Amino acid sequence: MTETFETIRYTADVVVLTPDGTVLLIERDWPPYEGCWALPGGHQDEGETSRMAAARELQEETGVLVDPAQLRAIGTWDQPGRDPRGLYSTDAYLAVVPAGTAIVAGSDARTVRWWPATGLPAKLAFDHADILRAATAPSA
Repeated sequence: MTETFETIRYTADVVVLTPDGTVLLIERDWPPYEGCWALPGGHQDEGETSRMAAARELQEETGVLVDPAQLRAIGTWDQPGRDPRGLYSTDAYLAVVPAGTAIVAGSDARTVRWWPATGLPAKLAFDHADILRAATAPSA
């Protein structure tokens, strides 16, 4: 009997908040969830930590530069089925940036936008609504 193992892909996502209550989201420019709003993030590259990947992806997708050491860990999301492409494990981080931080859509993002935390899109890609809830919970 031959055992088969599914490849696990590692990603990192960032919840970016401002003190005045806005959340940074990207509109995905590719499947899955093309055209849906999502947290900035993406694949972890060889030789980098998930924290480094989170900071890199944030800059690549939104133009926002943060020091990886300043990212606060929220948790890991690795439930089977969270990504239709296969088994993905994501480490999520929180970054708080000044209100009015300039943003620009970069790689993988159709557009980027600051959303009021009380007026987010009805559906976010993947399990990003769960990640966002964890990041903004009173104990977070």
